[in-house]
Amino acid sequence: MSEFGGMEELLGDFLMESNDLLSDVDNKLVELEKRPEDRALLNDIFRGFHTIKGGAGFLNVTPMVTLCHRTENLFDKLRNGELTLTAEILDVILSATGTVQDMFGTLGQGLMPGNADPALLAALDAVLSGEAPPPVSAAAPEPEPVAAPAAAPAESGPDWNAMHQSIVGNAPAAETAPAAAPAPVAAAPAPVAAPPAPKQEVAHVSAPTPAPAAPKQQQVQSKSSGGSSGGQENTIRIDTQRLDMVLNLSGEIGLTKNRLTTLRTEILQGNNDTNTLRSLDESISQLDLLVSDLQNAVMKTRMQPIGRLFQKYPRLARDLARQLGKEVELVLSGEETELDKTMIEDLNDPLVHLVRNAVDHGVEQPQDRISTGKKPQAVIQLTAEQVGDHILIEISDDGRGMNADALRRKAIEKGLIDVETANSLDEKQCLQLIFLPGFSTKDQISSVSGRGVGMDVVRTNIQKLNGRIDINSMPGEGTRISISLPLTLAILPVLVVRACNQPFAVPLAMVREIITIDTAAIQEVSGKPTIVVRDEILPLKTLSGLLGWEQTQKPCFGVLMQSAEKSFILAIDSFVGRDDVVIKPLQNIRPKGVAGATLSGDGSVVLVLDMEDLLAGNDNQAGQVRMSELISLQ
Repeated sequence: MSEFGGMEELLGDFLMESNDLLSDVDNKLVELEKRPEDRALLNDIFRGFHTIKGGAGFLNVTPMVTLCHRTENLFDKLRNGELTLTAEILDVILSATGTVQDMFGTLGQGLMPGNADPALLAALDAVLSGEAPPPVSAAAPEPEPVAAPAAAPAESGPDWNAMHQSIVGNAPAAETAPAAAPAPVAAAPAPVAAPPAPKQEVAHVSAPTPAPAAPKQQQVQSKSSGGSSGGQENTIRIDTQRLDMVLNLSGEIGLTKNRLTTLRTEILQGNNDTNTLRSLDESISQLDLLVSDLQNAVMKTRMQPIGRLFQKYPRLARDLARQLGKEVELVLSGEETELDKTMIEDLNDPLVHLVRNAVDHGVEQPQDRISTGKKPQAVIQLTAEQVGDHILIEISDDGRGMNADALRRKAIEKGLIDVETANSLDEKQCLQLIFLPGFSTKDQISSVSGRGVGMDVVRTNIQKLNGRIDINSMPGEGTRISISLPLTLAILPVLVVRACNQPFAVPLAMVREIITIDTAAIQEVSGKPTIVVRDEILPLKTLSGLLGWEQTQKPCFGVLMQSAEKSFILAIDSFVGRDDVVIKPLQNIRPKGVAGATLSGDGSVVLVLDMEDLLAGNDNQAGQVRMSELISLQ
């Protein structure tokens, strides 16, 4: 039961506003370390922290007031010139703001937080008295988690006929079926609140959850911090202008509905003249346009600036770099780029790991950088931009880069690939080896890295968002990791294809092109059929083979599919075309290789395939047909 009887609403408002204020304070503290003489910046920090202390005092949260009061006194001495900011003093301050954030988490559960760590209070008192502060860890990075064990592959393929009957029997789709949540990549070094929202009139409404491509259970509870929270926020900030647009479009659709009702009555009464039919056609066209506009407007209500996520990382990079004895500056750009709120939350863990990975693996020690003619301070850039109907997120560094041959040797040493496979890899494919489970360039395990699970989980989580991750690196110059994501998971662009007279949808993001399959062009390499496309040798897999069905006719078309680390030709009987679908989860079942289902324009059920899942766990023969079988189908 809550300890704030009758004040829950005030407590909720305090936590929402104070989380934003504290995040702003954290970011400005990192910036202050670079510009300690900036009095205006220090005054902003002081005012923000003072506001937090005032709200805590109003709610009688005495432990928070006590800690905030000491920290505020330190801010006051800094802005009055009585103290000079040092890295050690900033460590103490950041440790205090981290503790305040932990207290926010306790308050979010309706409980009164306990007193702050006496060692932290003693460090604050030592700084206030002019003494050298004892060592206080601003944020000790947590060790990488062990990846969740993968589900055992089924001994046989799914019963597609039984599943089809199940879908038809449960068409209207139900709520998202529970499924295992993706394993976290790494926790942030210290809890950091979400940054302040843009200064605009906003409305707080419950956020509907779209049906994702890979259904998962979502916990609805108060979220106390960024990457370390156990649940997801169930509220969203929306510009009231966007809500006004939705309301206006709803009114227009209501008027069009009334017009269609009138025309329906006239037609039923036998009035089928040309003017009536023309009016019907015009009304349907208008309704189609309005529904499309309403759909876009509703999707925009879920869009949030990705800067709310990016702003968590400057402190993360600063704390980890200080622990490792490195000098790192994290440069952010494209914070105004908007992305679906659900995707922003799911992106936090992968981006946390990529930032940590860049600081730990990517950049060198200052003395090593100087010896190679670089500046002692490394620069890591985190950018976002919208490219067409996708969001491109890039994290790059000017560090040591990666050597393809070294990665190849390391993978062989760890037994992840054999020598024959390693020799067949080109440079780009060698870089993709870092995504293999168990791969790590570190020989010793530390609290930061070395277990070889991080990048594997990063790729898995990005793929669950229907995204792609790619790597470019030059030894001695640095590394750039690019993530391409759809704007939203609620609507998925797909290519509808046919196999054995059944329609299936594959994510359009994986489709490079469609080609015709000529049996004469199929070549056998190591006993497997392949096709050469612009000097690129690609394996040929049949969709029916991947589904476990018998191929009954010669495939006429091939879809050139591109995933993060491999390309192949998916042989199909025919294709229907491109479509934008709303994915509905299957009730009480989650067959391997199926993300969900949707309805086509004629009302038939179309399964949406999860190609990565369909390919995972299969051996190299999955979906393959022998040359003799292809010839016999002619």
